Amino acid sequence: WTDRHCRYLHRLLSRRALLYTEMVTAKAVIHGDRQRLLGFHPAEHPVALQLGGSDPADLAKAARIGEQWGYDEIDLNCGCPSDRVQAGRFGACLMAEPDLVAACVRAMIQASPLPVTVKTRIGIDHTPDEFLDRFVDRVAEAGVTSFVVHARQAWLDGLSPKENREVPPLRYDRVHALARRRPDLAITINGGIRTPGAARAQLDHVAGVMVGREAYQNPMSLPAFERAVFGPDGGAGAPMDEPMDDRAVVERMAVYARAQARRGVPLRAIARHMLGLFAGRPGARAWRRRLSEGMHDPTADADLLRAAADLVDRASRAPAATFC
Repeated sequence: WTDRHCRYLHRLLSRRALLYTEMVTAKAVIHGDRQRLLGFHPAEHPVALQLGGSDPADLAKAARIGEQWGYDEIDLNCGCPSDRVQAGRFGACLMAEPDLVAACVRAMIQASPLPVTVKTRIGIDHTPDEFLDRFVDRVAEAGVTSFVVHARQAWLDGLSPKENREVPPLRYDRVHALARRRPDLAITINGGIRTPGAARAQLDHVAGVMVGREAYQNPMSLPAFERAVFGPDGGAGAPMDEPMDDRAVVERMAVYARAQARRGVPLRAIARHMLGLFAGRPGARAWRRRLSEGMHDPTADADLLRAAADLVDRASRAPAATFC
């Protein structure tokens, strides 16, 4: 989901978070439309290119191309459990081939000076706890010093990708144990982290926190996550900017949408990432309905965003219901 338009929205709300692209296959990077696949707004920095693949030569070429396009980091996905990804021999199924993953990341490191990281699960199917240790140790030998670990097993058969994000139980303890055992590595935890307080608590055990669904479904939570993780000064030695209010975000996105329209980008490509902007607020349902009904009209433009936000404003000013 985190295409360039989604990332632009998220960057408006978070100054310091590292943003990730959607997973792009190495072959697509080499042979596909690079402007469509790799292009991004300069405001998105820092941003990591997430690659899928299992051929060291292809991944090396893709890493080099990612560097040329200005990315800040290259990530190899060894955590996606979908059937389509498995059929291409990448994603979570690669955890069963740590020697191959080591060869892949070694080739990527040799091809580009950018940091190379690996996103993974704690295991696949019925693998024991030691499986994660063996995988990380082997890949670290090849030069990777940073891992993002989704704290669930990946079931390669029998569960859909959606179920794989929800059904396998979370094992934060397993990720914490890895971080204790390998203090020389930067271990980032992912999976089920829904509140800024939960994110802050994880930093007692690991080096970083990746927030996925909550950031997408409730983007206005991002400033609170950022303050919880980086502190009130943003970790930069100076006070952080006041978070942008939701109406200001709508206006910035309207300006952005108008600029993108001149490049032929339909409004729906941008508005679909904004449906959760007013989550939990009066008028959120009206906002979602207005966007959902209007953004597929080929003539829809940035004014739809403003009109939908007006519905939220009216709902916020409406008197509260009373009961006697």
